[in-house]
Amino acid sequence: MITKSLRVGILAGIGIGALAGAAPASADTLPEALAAAYASNPLLLAARAQQRGIDETVPIARAPGLPSITTDTTYTEFVEKSANNFTSPDRVLNAQVQLGVPIYSGGAVRNSIKAAKTRVGAGQADLRGTESAIFSQVVGSYMDVILQESVVRLRRGQVDVLDVNLQATSDRFEIGNLTRTDVAQSQARLALAKGDARSAEANLAAAREIYIQLVGKAPGKLAPPPPLPEAPQTADQAVAIALENNPDIIAAKQQAKASKYDAEVAGSGRLPTISLYSQGSYNDYFDTLGGVAGAGFAQTEKTAQVGARFSLPIFQGGRPAALRRQAQAYATAAMENEIAIERDVIAQTRASFSSWIAAREVIESTQSAIDAAKLSLEGVRAENSVGNRTILDILDAEQELLSTRVRLETARRTAYVAGFSLLAAMGRAEARDLGLDGEILYDPQDNYRRVRGKWFDWDLEPMSEPEATRTIDTQVQDGEVQPR
Repeated sequence: MITKSLRVGILAGIGIGALAGAAPASADTLPEALAAAYASNPLLLAARAQQRGIDETVPIARAPGLPSITTDTTYTEFVEKSANNFTSPDRVLNAQVQLGVPIYSGGAVRNSIKAAKTRVGAGQADLRGTESAIFSQVVGSYMDVILQESVVRLRRGQVDVLDVNLQATSDRFEIGNLTRTDVAQSQARLALAKGDARSAEANLAAAREIYIQLVGKAPGKLAPPPPLPEAPQTADQAVAIALENNPDIIAAKQQAKASKYDAEVAGSGRLPTISLYSQGSYNDYFDTLGGVAGAGFAQTEKTAQVGARFSLPIFQGGRPAALRRQAQAYATAAMENEIAIERDVIAQTRASFSSWIAAREVIESTQSAIDAAKLSLEGVRAENSVGNRTILDILDAEQELLSTRVRLETARRTAYVAGFSLLAAMGRAEARDLGLDGEILYDPQDNYRRVRGKWFDWDLEPMSEPEATRTIDTQVQDGEVQPR
């Protein structure tokens, strides 16, 4: 039930079709950013091309088990002949054709095919992991832009407030209600606020550049992200889902399985091989065989042989045993790596769950802190009007309110990114889970089914061109924000 609710939640919460109508028409949405990255991110496109290369290992592994045909043709001119040789020809054309049919190879071909097919499955799981990782980066970047835009607005608003405070403080100083110290304090806070605002603008520009790097285009006005689906109630439930669906674990298991087949392939070097063969040849001496007495010689000849070949290695200097031991060591390493990845996924899932829970609690507590800080600021201002509070008290209260608001925006960003990271760790943050359907959805099985049975030597394809979006023409980003 948890898995089903997660999928339904994602499709409802982050689905492309559902959200396109929910967000303002003028705003970019998170699903649109994910779709753009899915279609044009160079790392993801490179991973797909890499997987298509892995698909080809299956027909490559099968090729040694199929019949082979070779032909050799030579033309020879005898430009200098022995003085005692009266029958050698002046020239000869020789053509040969050989057909070989492997019958038994000690299991090398069979196990190589199994290993290749298993690695195709591992590669497809790795591709899922790449999708999930890039989507997590896009979500983080999207939320960073929203966060930094909010921080810029807050910082600029603080500058405006402090500017008004400074003007009011200066006016009161002119009439003798405040001292020069009060004015200096207001001036100092305003200068610091302007510096903080400028730093926030630089952080926003950097966040937008990272967004361009991941998505391929500059962010416009970003709509608030859609709600994430309901997560498991406990970390143990999340870990159970992750152990079953995380693509990194699936890939590691497949790699370990393929390594065992590699050990069988290495061991086949000690076993006999059996094959059938057929060979035919044709010689044409162009009526030059036999010299002046050549009339008694056939000037063309044909031969043909068929047979079976049995080969049994007796001693190879220990190479087969060394290859077998090496493959077994690699298989052991792959199994240990599977456990290491499992540990990493467990830790990542638990950490994301904990961060998500903590961030949600921080949001609640920070919201309460904002309400209290507002009341505190109002009280300090009122008390200052009757002489019970100083200008420094007002400045401190304003700074406390600003810091709390920034903390709230940061907590919202942290909660959303942690929630999405939790989905990714559970194997629920890929294109198939996010409502990216239709022609945009890339299925690696399509290419595998297309190439796995190919056997013709001239079944070639043209070199493909890059599909990723280049960003060199995008404008340099700044820290400007649009009004809400």
